[in-house]
Amino acid sequence: MTIIFRIILIVFFGCIAFAIAGYYFIYKPAFTQTDPLPIQSIQKSSAEFLRLKAKASGIKKYIASNYYNSKICFLVDMEITSGKKRFFVYDLQGDSILISGLVAHGSCDNNFQVAAKFSNKANSGCSCMGKFKIGNKYTGKFGIAFKLFGLDSSNSNAYERAIVLHSYECVPDQETYPFPICNSRGCPMVSIKFLENLNSFITRSHKPILLDIYKGE
Repeated sequence: MTIIFRIILIVFFGCIAFAIAGYYFIYKPAFTQTDPLPIQSIQKSSAEFLRLKAKASGIKKYIASNYYNSKICFLVDMEITSGKKRFFVYDLQGDSILISGLVAHGSCDNNFQVAAKFSNKANSGCSCMGKFKIGNKYTGKFGIAFKLFGLDSSNSNAYERAIVLHSYECVPDQETYPFPICNSRGCPMVSIKFLENLNSFITRSHKPILLDIYKGE
């Protein structure tokens, strides 16, 4: 009986050890990775990438007659669900995406807004669409943030509404699809790690960078 009991214990603890090893080597890297993924995860023939190229094409024309960074721009495709990466740093010269990350949309002051809705009105709590000039960096209640200046009629009140690019701890680094992520009060809100990456692009740029938030075409 003692020998059988020992065999049972060995098998039991062996299974536990195997399960722990499997967790560590298979699942843990997916939880701990914080660097944003490159665009290789999006097919260049996909609707998402075609929308990106179309937006980038319009931005190239806009930049040609305005003083903005002509090498990169930031694109946010609100057609994509919030649980997937939809904030893209786009290489305008190579027509490719450098990095991508998650970004929250506004709650419109409801309990929770699953799909993005848009408004240019003060105190609406909604996101607003259009082109933005990324302005000065400052430190606010969310830490480092960047002021945004709306350049279109659809986002002309962004500065007065205090719509800014900032991070918050509720936004994860990795995709959560099919589950949505948290809401903001209208700001394009990203993860802390992703804002660090965006900050490096912004601070190295000698000209302002354009951000374009859109949904469909």
